[in-house]
Amino acid sequence: MSAMLSAQGLSRRFGGVQAVHDMGLEVPEGSITGLIGPNGAGKSTLFNLLSGVIRPQSGLVQYKGQDVTRVAPYKRARLGLIRTFQLSREFGRLTVLENLMLSPQMQLGEKMWPLFTKARDVATADAKIYERALEVMEIAKLTPLRDAYAGDLSGGQKKLLELARTLMIDCDLILLDEPGAGVNPALMGALTEMIRSLNTDHGKTFLIVEHDMDLISRLCDPVVVMTEGTFLTSGPFDTIRDDPRVIKAYLGGAVDA
Repeated sequence: MSAMLSAQGLSRRFGGVQAVHDMGLEVPEGSITGLIGPNGAGKSTLFNLLSGVIRPQSGLVQYKGQDVTRVAPYKRARLGLIRTFQLSREFGRLTVLENLMLSPQMQLGEKMWPLFTKARDVATADAKIYERALEVMEIAKLTPLRDAYAGDLSGGQKKLLELARTLMIDCDLILLDEPGAGVNPALMGALTEMIRSLNTDHGKTFLIVEHDMDLISRLCDPVVVMTEGTFLTSGPFDTIRDDPRVIKAYLGGAVDA
């Protein structure tokens, strides 16, 4: 299985703190790859490096074999690499439907001139986006909330909306930053099933950073482990769970529990 995303030798320092040092990983195409480690392990910094939010001081990031180390985040998104954030970034004063319809990039109606010179084309494009939004709401089980303001949704519903927005974009790789954070148990099952469906039914590849080991064990293979800003090990969850280095450095009593 080829790597859709790979990184080699990534390093990033903030003042006197070496947040990431000589870090490398591969995300196989078609996989749901997990990324774990304790607080301070450098996972969030690595996510920011992979998505282009910050640039590494050394190292290489490749997406589908293309060097994207210095490519801006919005350009990476156009290539098919997008990310979500731990704290949802929805447009709170717009409805669920409107949030979805805003998601596709480079829409014809975004510029002023086509509104006058290509009005019919703009209307046709908007109609297609509307129909796609209706389909995506069905997939995400958000149809009953289509006219609800996004800011009024629960934490779990906002996570579902973020995932739904990725379906409105022509993307192949999704970086999920703690998708389980703030999600109540009633919606955790729906969130898990949606990630699995996007992977199996829609061909999306995932890299997920998450503290919830139950979520990681149910979804992810392989799992990459970080420690002190660098790579420790990777493999199936059952294997890394029993690795003495992982037990000592990361999971601790959580393994016995």
